Amino acid sequence: MNRPNRTDLAWIGAAAVAMSALIAPVLWNGYPLLQYDTGGYLARWYEGYLVPSRSTVFGIFLHLGEGLHFWPNVLVQSALTVWIVYLVLRAFRLARPLRLAALVVLLSVFTGLPWLTSILLTDIFAGLSVLALYLFIFRADDLRQWERIALFVLIAFSVATHSATLAVLLAVLAFVALLGVFRRGVAVARRLIVALAAMACGAVMLLAANFALSGQLAWTPGGYGIAFARMLQDGIVAQYLNDRCPDARLKLCPYRNELPETGDQFLWEDGPFQDLGRFEGMDQEMREIVLNSLRDYPARQIEAALKSTLKQLTMVATGTGVNNRVVHTYGIMGGYVQEELKAMRAARQQRGELDFSAINRLHVPVALVSMAMMLLGFVNLFQKRRDDLALLAATVAVATLTNASVCAILSGPHDRYGARIAWVSTFVVIVAAMRYLKSARASPSEQPADDMLAEPEPVSRMA
Repeated sequence: MNRPNRTDLAWIGAAAVAMSALIAPVLWNGYPLLQYDTGGYLARWYEGYLVPSRSTVFGIFLHLGEGLHFWPNVLVQSALTVWIVYLVLRAFRLARPLRLAALVVLLSVFTGLPWLTSILLTDIFAGLSVLALYLFIFRADDLRQWERIALFVLIAFSVATHSATLAVLLAVLAFVALLGVFRRGVAVARRLIVALAAMACGAVMLLAANFALSGQLAWTPGGYGIAFARMLQDGIVAQYLNDRCPDARLKLCPYRNELPETGDQFLWEDGPFQDLGRFEGMDQEMREIVLNSLRDYPARQIEAALKSTLKQLTMVATGTGVNNRVVHTYGIMGGYVQEELKAMRAARQQRGELDFSAINRLHVPVALVSMAMMLLGFVNLFQKRRDDLALLAATVAVATLTNASVCAILSGPHDRYGARIAWVSTFVVIVAAMRYLKSARASPSEQPADDMLAEPEPVSRMA
């Protein structure tokens, strides 16, 4: 067996530093971070029925970490992040051990990335899947066969973890298709088909998991209920009820003057929704109100959608929902995974020691500036022919805007939705800075060829 050489040891050391940075919150906390929604995913393995917005695929993924304090889950999430970062660096001819370690450490300080890799939640896969799709479509010739297969699987799994991630990736595909009509042609068209196949595999994966665990060949439910909560928050539900009540067919008529101000209060706190049977008792009525409101108040719906999207774009704070009052998750763990209770209760999070105020004084402005720079990259893409960084920035800009639109319109603006993808913009900014510094030191003959239309240099020819 050959001993690792100095280069191998350097890469191992860089990966170890990067992984340590990404799991630092777990090491500090003494346990993976939990969120209110974590319990809903965990329970899917045990309860045998589907609940709104809780992927059975991600529930199975979490189940594999039970009894091991979920360390396999955070290690997989962190390792995938390091791998994707490495592939992007390699695609831009920037892959060096020190650069990899430095970049991940910078992201761990200036963005919420380590808080995403350290939490038992689907959010990390939103950003990773966008970068994976970029690599899969535009940098396929930079990848080895096993890397393309692994990216295919990662995209499929990401799609299966959350419907919003599927919507974001479909928007990126649509953008690439439009770009391909004018700029790339047949080569990208073939890759689009394979990328679409990966998403289709994710959909099949989710349907199969839903059928296996619940006996229902159905998509994860909850679309109308979540959209209803957003419309309630925007005052559209109140207008609908005021225009129609009293109406014996509408269960909410007696409650129309008691509706809470926010969708979260309606869905998750005591009140009319609980009194009327939650999703099971209210699904048909919420569906009717959502569809009829779209028909009857189109102007107000468009106005609310635009306002919610713009608001969502500014909501990127780290740590929302990660506090010491995730009561639902505690209840699920107490009911189904009691072997985890002792370690969970000993964590700093459960002792109320988490405070993101100081962190967000740094993270929020960094995220907003980075996102603005992605929009500049999008504009630059159509002004300069030779700029592959502009192509990456444009891809991230489309993903960021779609993520804000989908999450805000369907669920209402939340910092968590913005934070889950904001780190990708900062990542692209750092990559751009690294390549600028490399180019500034290189002689003219060593300047990188950045033509986004040219086929990438094969892996076998890379240094």
